[in-house]
Amino acid sequence: MRTPIIAGNWKMNKDQEETIDFIRSFPASTLPADVSVVLCVPFPVIPLLVHAAEETDVAIGAQNMHWENEGAYTGEVSATMLVKAGVEYVILGHSERRLYFMETDEMINRKVKSALASGLTPIVCVGESLAEREAQQTTDVVRKQVLRALAGIETTVLERVVIAYEPVWAIGTGKASTPVEAGKVITSIRDTLREQFTVAVANAVRIQYGGSVKPDNIAAYMAETDIDGALVGGASLDPTMFFHLVKASIGGDEG
Repeated sequence: MRTPIIAGNWKMNKDQEETIDFIRSFPASTLPADVSVVLCVPFPVIPLLVHAAEETDVAIGAQNMHWENEGAYTGEVSATMLVKAGVEYVILGHSERRLYFMETDEMINRKVKSALASGLTPIVCVGESLAEREAQQTTDVVRKQVLRALAGIETTVLERVVIAYEPVWAIGTGKASTPVEAGKVITSIRDTLREQFTVAVANAVRIQYGGSVKPDNIAAYMAETDIDGALVGGASLDPTMFFHLVKASIGGDEG
């Protein structure tokens, strides 16, 4: 049985002082044990959160990395550096990286391979634009992104990958794919994994939904059979809201 995973993506938000305030307000020690909780944060505050999370079950993630272990790549960090800093997860292929930094499927594939080789768990983002959705291309676009991101990776390590389906048109817009719509796309992703790899991989890989997820709608997404969690943007910046979202994801929120 797949363990649900809720990952917060802070994006380019929170300095050291704001991070300390978050830590003080977030009741990490009282989180439910039957859900994986990850905070993917900016590089400068990773040490603060790694230290704060030592006595909890919260895992710390990064939001990007380079595929090389070292070299003349000014402004980049490697998977090895992240592991040594105490990072366990890394977001790869987010639509904002694809759009603003021109990341290609090939680049994302190289990053996924490097992350897995270094022991990191990659959260691989896929999703269609509004134009692609309106053209009824969602399933085809997402399928290609999944296959290109995972190309050439041994099935023995593929089970460690997390996939996040984030329709581009729903990220930070307040709009959200309905649970049924998201469930259908995520089922198609799992079907792709089954067809292209193995039944074991399809059954093991956790697939999240992302795009304007909040405490009051997470339960509806989690009710869909193939949805295993959420990649959360804005709602992860507020410690109280994020805590309630995590609890609601497994039906345990008290309000």
